[in-house]
Amino acid sequence: MSIQERRGRERAERHQLIIRTARELAESEGWEAVTTRRLAERIEYSQPVLYSHFAGKDAIVAAVALEGFAELAAELRAVTRGADGPAGAFRAVAGRYLAFAAANPALYDAMFVLATDLPFGRPDSPAPLKEAFAALAGPVAEVAGAEDPEPFTEVVWAALHGLATLARSGRLRPDHAEPRLALLVDRMLGDEAAAERG
Repeated sequence: MSIQERRGRERAERHQLIIRTARELAESEGWEAVTTRRLAERIEYSQPVLYSHFAGKDAIVAAVALEGFAELAAELRAVTRGADGPAGAFRAVAGRYLAFAAANPALYDAMFVLATDLPFGRPDSPAPLKEAFAALAGPVAEVAGAEDPEPFTEVVWAALHGLATLARSGRLRPDHAEPRLALLVDRMLGDEAAAERG
């Protein structure tokens, strides 16, 4: 391995270390605890080294968010593969989305709450963003019926996001989590849910 290749590998490893450390710190103490100074101390590199990878905290948040989108896409695709039919896939994706948000609050915030420069819903959107949306949109479009699948998917996403953020902030009763999700899914499925019930 050449010196240049070794340096490239070390730079990539350091880049990933910064992202992983920011994510761990955010999950344990919140995003307000993630500063370039604290990150530099934790990874045992100087702040100028950190700035050679990222322009600042916003760029680090965006990098963490991109990892989150890749993880969410993988989880949604996994539950879709194991689902029984379109309605089952829709139910599985909705449940997994909420479970992902609950299990990864700081990551979810980086993806959907904190301000970033990530372009959503545009041709230049990064691949992980497109993949996560496609993993959600595919099963949702299958049950959209006569509705335009794109706005239908956006409404489903908005409803899931609302449930995720309101539940996490303590504004919804925890004992109603399952009935709320079932109600949302059944309403979105409409006639298909009625036919399943029988």
